[in-house]
Amino acid sequence: METPQLTMIQQVARAASDFQRQRTGHAPKAVTAVLSEGTLVITLHDALSPAEKALAGSPAGAAQVQEFHRQLFTSSSEPLRREIRRITGLEVREAAAEVEPATGTVVCAFASGTMVQVFLLAKGEPVEEPIGCGTR
Repeated sequence: METPQLTMIQQVARAASDFQRQRTGHAPKAVTAVLSEGTLVITLHDALSPAEKALAGSPAGAAQVQEFHRQLFTSSSEPLRREIRRITGLEVREAAAEVEPATGTVVCAFASGTMVQVFLLAKGEPVEEPIGCGTR
């Protein structure tokens, strides 16, 4: 039986999950990756270890977990950057990571001179107001 080929974005998501597991010893429960016009955003869901989640229970601990993951990403993301380049054929110019300690979500953004804004939304009931973009 043949194994189906993974799409480019599935390959990136798998590489990010493997990278997280190799770096921290803890694999995320799920990975979401979106590639659009030179910007790649990878979200690692439930990516913190049980010890990190416990530490993040206080504001000081949450700040410590966030800083640890930022530094870890900055100092060790080169292999993932190379893998993204191999998979997509695009050079990574900028990369950043943010952690939401309360949910264990890690968001990694790889951009080519683009400004990236990331909003982690709370789970629950959707907002009833219309959502739009524009000026008055």
